[in-house]
Amino acid sequence: MDVKYIRPAGVLLATVASHLVGPGIARADEPAAAIPGTLAPPAPPPPTSTQPAATKPAAAAPAKPAGTRAEAPPAPEPSTGAADAALSRIIDRPHTVAELEAGIIALPTAPISAGQSGGNTPFGTIGRGDATMQTGLHVLYRWDRSWAAGAGVLFAPFPTSDTEYGGLRSLPRSHSRSYFFIGGEGRYIPLHYKFLEAWVGVSVGGVVIADRFKTDAGDKVAPILGTKEVTVRTEGFAFGLQLGGNYYLSENWIAGLNFRIYRWMLPETPRCSSIGDCATLSGPVEALELGLTIGYRLPL
Repeated sequence: MDVKYIRPAGVLLATVASHLVGPGIARADEPAAAIPGTLAPPAPPPPTSTQPAATKPAAAAPAKPAGTRAEAPPAPEPSTGAADAALSRIIDRPHTVAELEAGIIALPTAPISAGQSGGNTPFGTIGRGDATMQTGLHVLYRWDRSWAAGAGVLFAPFPTSDTEYGGLRSLPRSHSRSYFFIGGEGRYIPLHYKFLEAWVGVSVGGVVIADRFKTDAGDKVAPILGTKEVTVRTEGFAFGLQLGGNYYLSENWIAGLNFRIYRWMLPETPRCSSIGDCATLSGPVEALELGLTIGYRLPL
């Protein structure tokens, strides 16, 4: 057989074989044919979206006009008990207080002389007796909110003076009278309101009255030969009642006002000098005192 006829015959046989076998071969993109007598495979689930469901956007806050400042939150209302609590924290703790006092002492029935009545104060004369400036110091120990005790010293640095005490122009003389008190005191403080408090108390001690007589005539001589001034002192006992109030400026500083009424018990017979100048006070004498104080508190 000739070779040129064998090759076309082989190609023809291959083509026929491919048509006979081809229907039983499935393509990759075609589903497999079901086998008779078997169940069909379940259908694949539908594709699901992996993106989250859209949420409803929150309502936007209204925009403020440009250039406006943010409003501050409202201030809390002050507590009515805050001041009382602050005062309690101060006075419930034991502490000491040192007070400086400046005021006036008046003796309503005891002028220094017949020609000088009413005293001498920055506010003018007071009554018909003697009146003058007074200053002093109080030191108190306060062991609880209601009680305090301590001591005080008071004196008159600018006594009233009578420049015509001698009665004669040819012998000018002057007379002045000063006061000094030292003693103890107790206070009961029943009223407390915010930074204010009020108190009452008693005071007892000793009092010294100095009558000074000075002669303004004659030649000056050495002190060893004598002086032109004679002092007659009178000592006695004093007791009285007092009341006042305090205001706490801060935790340590305190301002106050007080009033005292004393009864002085002096010797019935006045003391006299060798030249006949005698004390001008004797027996029982009433004294009134009014003062302003500034104090410093020291906790213990």
